Amino acid sequence: MKIGEVLQRIDAGAMALPVFQRGYVWNRDQVRGLMDSLYRRHPVGSLLTWVTQTESVETRGNQTLNPGYVTLLLDGQQRITSLYGIIRGHAPPFFEGKIETFTGLYFNMWTEAFEFYAPLRMDQDPRWVSVTEVMKQGIGPFMTRIFKDEGLRSEFEIYNDRLTRIATIRDVDLLVEDVTGEDKTVDIVVEIFNRVNSGGTKLSKGDLALAKICASWPDARREMIARLHRWRDAGFNFKLEWLLRCVNSLVTGEALFPALANVSAEEFRDGLDLAEKRIDYLLNAISSRLGLDHDRVLGSVYSFALMVRYIDDRGGQLPDSAERDRLLYWYIHTLLWGRYSASTESVLNQDLAAIEEVDGGLHQLMNGLRRNRGDLKIVPNDFATWSRGSRFYPLLYMLTRVNHSRDWDTGFELSNLMLGSLSSLQLHHIFPKSLLYKSGFDRAEVNALANFTFLTQETNLKVSNRDPQEYIPEFAAKHPGVMESHWIPMDPQLWKIENYREFLEARRVLLASAANRFLDELWRGEIPETKPASALIDSAGARLGTVHSEDEEKALLETNIWVIDQGLPEGEMLYELVDSGSGEQLAVLDLAWPNGLQEGFSQPVALLIDEDPEIESVASQAGFRFYTDVRSFKRYVLEQILSALSIAS
Repeated sequence: MKIGEVLQRIDAGAMALPVFQRGYVWNRDQVRGLMDSLYRRHPVGSLLTWVTQTESVETRGNQTLNPGYVTLLLDGQQRITSLYGIIRGHAPPFFEGKIETFTGLYFNMWTEAFEFYAPLRMDQDPRWVSVTEVMKQGIGPFMTRIFKDEGLRSEFEIYNDRLTRIATIRDVDLLVEDVTGEDKTVDIVVEIFNRVNSGGTKLSKGDLALAKICASWPDARREMIARLHRWRDAGFNFKLEWLLRCVNSLVTGEALFPALANVSAEEFRDGLDLAEKRIDYLLNAISSRLGLDHDRVLGSVYSFALMVRYIDDRGGQLPDSAERDRLLYWYIHTLLWGRYSASTESVLNQDLAAIEEVDGGLHQLMNGLRRNRGDLKIVPNDFATWSRGSRFYPLLYMLTRVNHSRDWDTGFELSNLMLGSLSSLQLHHIFPKSLLYKSGFDRAEVNALANFTFLTQETNLKVSNRDPQEYIPEFAAKHPGVMESHWIPMDPQLWKIENYREFLEARRVLLASAANRFLDELWRGEIPETKPASALIDSAGARLGTVHSEDEEKALLETNIWVIDQGLPEGEMLYELVDSGSGEQLAVLDLAWPNGLQEGFSQPVALLIDEDPEIESVASQAGFRFYTDVRSFKRYVLEQILSALSIAS
């Protein structure tokens, strides 16, 4: 079928996009590559379509469909959307994405290059022509202009041939393979789509469930994303599937997405509004009571699906502060012991069943934890981990906030809201990294959790890389008790670099004691009430507790954003690699795509910056392809992922 015929069928309502397809995700490099291939008459792949009864399926957008039968695009959406936008000059009716990706494409008649409009370079050079204008007007007006221009006239025949090759792209034939038959249900077709769409992103059960919801409520995805953006502005980055699971547990009481199949649009809309309120309640409670006020210290996010259901079953608000604190106690332990780090759906379904009876539900949850863990007491060795990826890192941050730790230089409590550009909390190495590396300690020892504490940025800059033997006595004298509020062992012998390992052991004992004391008091309802605070504040203001990224973390975040901009799935920061049987944490990967950058089709991949060989080995044994620097990782994405996507889409 010729490209022009495909576009005509879209205009006539004879070809559309099924609702389970994701939106447009191509970038400008891919659009340029497609047009260059078509211009040179290189193969650009076939289309896969599904011919079915019009009334049996839901489609994207507000397109009026032909009665009887309709042809749905399964594979080729990105190519056809790009071509439609370039040839017609506007997006197709099923479009959802960034229209700037395919608008403003120009062609240089001399170099035969395709580039997007750049006024300084193109306005003064008549050899640049708008590809869309050539498609819409034909080559006549351009050839007239060339003939009248003495500087261009000598190459009239060359330019005529090249513009003709662009104008006739609509006549290029594409092979179209049809999926037909009465037995082809939506579920079967989605499975076919996942198998053949090797250059794209595999659809999950959550995608399909949301697609069915969007069929009856087209704004569902947009409404969910609006809520995610609101939480992101407050410092909490959640994924769409996470929110969908929270809504699912509220509306159906189930963790598995197929339970949403029979949920009406009105029920889902009400469930989404309810989920927003319950999640807000939880975020404010966790922030106020535990001091966990941003996503890097939140952890156990899948426990939210359970907690929103628990709260809703009790009228939307827990009966008293004691019950609230006991629920938070359970939440902390799910974080520490990785309750939802493996087999999330099956474990969540067990826990949802445990709270079906309002009375005693929380005790049932705790019994489930004890069956898996035995004693929930924290021992000093639990703090014998390292890096920010440790499950006990959020606990250290929480203890700093709830136990009224004080800033070393100012003496102010770190639990109070402090304004000013240099007053946000910042991670501090008690024994400076440079001093430890110089003395021969390895990376794991240098970044031991027991060597971490939190200070204001201003104080952190003042301490810098000073020797603990020098600065600890100074701050202890300036503000008596300030060092003890950070569980710093006060034996001067432990401040010596040669006694660093003994310092760590002593501090772990202090941290474990403080953690058990706080958790016991939280369970018994003995923690004094704090002034209610909202975690959902204007992101433009200074927000207490934001852990400023070091260079590594900044590079990881920027890389993740770059990947998303390429139309690829978001990676997971500090991804927990766990033993599927025991749930034991094996390693924490800086930035990972456990399902691959082409989910379900490409190898799991991770970016590991300056990690020990042991972590690289664990990642490799788990089947991860890993890169140790951003440049090589981006080269992999560009040369092996995006190039494959361009060929296959």
